[in-house]
Amino acid sequence: MKMNRFLRILMPSLMTLGVTAADAAPSVDGASAKLLTPQNSAVIFIDHQPQMAFAVDSIDRKVLINNVTGLAKTAKAFNVPTVLTSISAKSFAGPLFPSLTNVFPGQHVIDRTNMNAWEDKNFVAAVKKTGRKKLVMSGLWTEVCLTLPVLSALDDGYEVYIVVDTSGGASKEAHDAAIQRMVQAGAIPVSWMQVMYEYQRDWARESTYQSVIDIAQEHGGAHGLGVFYAKSMFNASEGKPAGK
Repeated sequence: MKMNRFLRILMPSLMTLGVTAADAAPSVDGASAKLLTPQNSAVIFIDHQPQMAFAVDSIDRKVLINNVTGLAKTAKAFNVPTVLTSISAKSFAGPLFPSLTNVFPGQHVIDRTNMNAWEDKNFVAAVKKTGRKKLVMSGLWTEVCLTLPVLSALDDGYEVYIVVDTSGGASKEAHDAAIQRMVQAGAIPVSWMQVMYEYQRDWARESTYQSVIDIAQEHGGAHGLGVFYAKSMFNASEGKPAGK
């Protein structure tokens, strides 16, 4: 109680130095308040559509689709609020990747004409409805339909985590420059598997353990193959401390 009162008094001064309440708050069970959790974040997929993917040259497109699907399954497994949006789906860019929408059957996809999704009132309303201030965002292309809403969300006070390997640009140079621009503005770069393991954090969390193992094996490449090998050869179990 005394600590909370102290923080309320001190926060105006701390914020002038760029320190947020999350930074100042004491951690719980040793975990930083800066970590992503299923309870403090929302996942947003922007314009993962065929026409947008055709021009992606910063990442192998098969890998891109695999990664997007892995992140979608992660959000589903941890029951994280998820927003799906497309641009000119019927007239130009086509529907979202089926491997993405199949994870969220029946979920409404917000179609737009704005390249900056943050200028679409329905999209912003959906983000606000999640009630989360940490946004895990990815999209095509990195340099346009991801950068614009990320910069806008940052200006509106959100913490934004950009998933670099579920996003893609028209060239590696364009993708990298866009990532640098967003990071300089305050966005935090992550990978899709980093998000998944940050959500899990403890192998003893049985409710999501098997889902994480399944996602890793299906979408984690060589890492997933290693998990499969360990399970098959000597029934490895990450949830058991050494000696037990």
